[in-house]
Amino acid sequence: MSTTETDGRRRAAATRRRVREAEIIAATRALFDARGVRDAQIEDIASSVGINRAIVYRHFTGKEELFALTLVSYLDELREVLAAASDDTDAPPERLAAIVAAFVSYGVDHPAFVDCAQSLMRRSGPELLEEISESALFRLGRGISTSLAMLSAALEAGIESGDFTTTDDPTLLANLLYASGLGSLQLARVGILVKEAAPGIPTVGEITAEQVSTHLVASALAMAGASAQSRQ
Repeated sequence: MSTTETDGRRRAAATRRRVREAEIIAATRALFDARGVRDAQIEDIASSVGINRAIVYRHFTGKEELFALTLVSYLDELREVLAAASDDTDAPPERLAAIVAAFVSYGVDHPAFVDCAQSLMRRSGPELLEEISESALFRLGRGISTSLAMLSAALEAGIESGDFTTTDDPTLLANLLYASGLGSLQLARVGILVKEAAPGIPTVGEITAEQVSTHLVASALAMAGASAQSRQ
């Protein structure tokens, strides 16, 4: 067999592998959206693609890697949503507010994104390195960083213009906003606040996604050091 024929077969095999991987990730995403992350089983994912579970493990090191790469599909969508929000205005405070509000809206519309992101954030770095291949971690990191870049760019623009005064590390603040936003989205899903009706007497109240969004936008602007006028 010639070198050209060998290379051609390798390229064809690699293409088939990428296509099958994409099919499995799409099936996982569909199952997440329909049932939630907790109820997603490898057997069901494999069945929806028309393969057995053994083939799934030929393409992914395990369930964690499959879930990480499924999260990337959400992050790719999120990046486009945040980019569209960022393009709506040039003023840094309004730009930051629009990005945060768009993040909340996406999370409310895609609860499986929140669950998937939170499940991976609960794992330590060494655990992820053991369970997820280097290439998958790179794709996950790229998905997160390109979304966070929208926040960082808005913060940097505000620092440069003088609209933001309290942060000298926009990358750190962007990461903090992302992490706190995921937690707040869980609160928006539950829709319940716990408070004291009287000393030692608990009661519950309601909270809406709109209230969570308003609070996160105000918090982001305050953490960035926006003026009181910008936060109104």
